[in-house]
Amino acid sequence: MNTTITQAQINEYQKNGFIIIDDFLNPEEVAHWKKTIDKAVADRQGRKFPHSEVKTGESDGINADAEYFGKVFDQIINLWMTDKEVKKLILDPKIGKMATLLSESEGIRAWHDQSLVKQPWGNPTAWHVDTPFWSFTHREALSIWIALEDVTIENGCLHFMPGSHRDTKFKEPGISANMGDIFKDYPKYAMVDPVVSVIKAGSCSFHNGMCLHAASGNMTTKTRKAMTCAFMPDGSTFNGKQNVLPDEYFASLKEGDLLNNENQNPLIWHRSWE
Repeated sequence: MNTTITQAQINEYQKNGFIIIDDFLNPEEVAHWKKTIDKAVADRQGRKFPHSEVKTGESDGINADAEYFGKVFDQIINLWMTDKEVKKLILDPKIGKMATLLSESEGIRAWHDQSLVKQPWGNPTAWHVDTPFWSFTHREALSIWIALEDVTIENGCLHFMPGSHRDTKFKEPGISANMGDIFKDYPKYAMVDPVVSVIKAGSCSFHNGMCLHAASGNMTTKTRKAMTCAFMPDGSTFNGKQNVLPDEYFASLKEGDLLNNENQNPLIWHRSWE
């Protein structure tokens, strides 16, 4: 893995809210990741979460419009909890260090991973921000998005609005079926040309959870497979939202509690470890 992060990359990420890293995985690593994740997804038999029987494509309380969103991508969350080989891959401390350095935080915990497979003729993902959906409120949360297949404009690449992470709010606007609905809240970005993330298999991007981003539809006869993980800065506290938290754990929390349960949000890397 190419896990080196330079000060120039940190500066670029902090300025734009995202960064694209070419050749994060070499071809042999891509093949291993893809095989491992495909097996883990198959073993889950369509169950979106480890703690429930909700199937991918069904309403889960997060995306209520299952008919539309079920055709955006197949989404399986927290594979690390149900597959020890995926855990080794996605919770690698070297990846945690990358996320810590880019976010300029003290340490990084896993929020949740997810396999995202945009099927042939899959619907677009409208413009949105991530962090307002999550169970903590932190401007430096971020995600890694790893291409397991070549990602093109035709098959549903990501698009980023540079600098938008400095303007977006923690208000939860949802993810609409209409591509541009979020610009009602952020009208100036309706006039900004986004940066297109066309990357080959093995490359990745990191984006701030407050950065406006979207993905086009898959206009091809093949899949677009990606593995992602959202990261939470260490020290983050519960804000009252359930999101991906299991019912029992959610019920045990009160607003302001530290989210430091190692079984749910393990610490992946911390600056004190050096």
